[in-house]
Amino acid sequence: MKLSVVILNYNVRYFLELCLKSVATAIRDLEAEIIVVDNNSTDESCKMVRSLFPDVKLIRNQDNLGFSKGNNIGVTHAQGEYVCILNPDTVVSENTFKQLIDFADSKENPGLVGCQLIDGTGMFLPESKRNVPTLNVALKKLLGNTKQYYNSLNKDAIGEVEILVGAFMLVKKEVYTSVGGFDEDYFMYGEDIDLSYKIYKSGFKNYYYGKSTVIHFKGESTLRDAQYAKRFYGAMQIFYKKHFKKNPLFSIMVWLGIKLAYVFRSSSTIKPLFIKHTYVISKHIDKNLQAKLNEPIYLQNLFLREISNNSKVVYDLNHLKYEAIIDDMKSKSNPRNIVFRLLPKNSNFIIGSDSAINRGEVIQF
Repeated sequence: MKLSVVILNYNVRYFLELCLKSVATAIRDLEAEIIVVDNNSTDESCKMVRSLFPDVKLIRNQDNLGFSKGNNIGVTHAQGEYVCILNPDTVVSENTFKQLIDFADSKENPGLVGCQLIDGTGMFLPESKRNVPTLNVALKKLLGNTKQYYNSLNKDAIGEVEILVGAFMLVKKEVYTSVGGFDEDYFMYGEDIDLSYKIYKSGFKNYYYGKSTVIHFKGESTLRDAQYAKRFYGAMQIFYKKHFKKNPLFSIMVWLGIKLAYVFRSSSTIKPLFIKHTYVISKHIDKNLQAKLNEPIYLQNLFLREISNNSKVVYDLNHLKYEAIIDDMKSKSNPRNIVFRLLPKNSNFIIGSDSAINRGEVIQF
């Protein structure tokens, strides 16, 4: 078997359904399997997987074991030469896996391979490619200077990088296991930095493949989110203890980072956008969806070059390809108050996310 796609899920039933449908399409011509590890979700995630995706290997944990343990369990069951660690709030294109596997196969000593990630608004996510967060780099990030934290490689380029993001990581299973997989001392945040660095230090080369794009709806939270800052600097504390000499300045930085996050955290929530127009890119509009939206709707059977401000664009995957949707979102990603929603094939909901700090929107019809 060539590929095992490992998806760790926790209470994101609708994002998971969309993700699985995109993955199932992308592995159609590959010898591949999908493994879903569920961290004791309380929604209907597992019921949905069993009902709609009977060929998926479903592993149900009795507790929320965190990111590292959950993914390590999935990789243990993987039969593929390659493993792809994939977040459940992602959408891959039809050629994602083939492109990246072909690229990895062409390299002599590949470690991790990552791709270009965009969020639910079509904006590039800079955490797609990062540098090793040395103490100096982490201090600068704390002060708002992320220039050295994120790699300077062009977002559409292909090249070697040090650190990739855990939302999408392609790696040979033997490489993953040779470094011990994800370090289970981490619960959330930092695991991907640690794994990337372990593989990098072991003599493998990590690559960023910017010619393939995947949607990661949530993206990385801001350090002005106090809870995220606490977890981020806690994870960095573990990382430095494991890989760098002890530095008393770091304990001060951790304390300062968390305190500043509480001081400067945004007190306002993101205001919902007032929608003037809704464009449904499809061959027809479902009557139930039309009634549910209760907005002026314009049916379009082709992608539009120009979209009015304060608009919602609904992409119907019953008629459109994932790659075409991703490209269209990227082309409209300037801040013009446009929001995107996806209608998965044979589903009765639309879904999307306009910010990393909220849970996204699901509209059932």
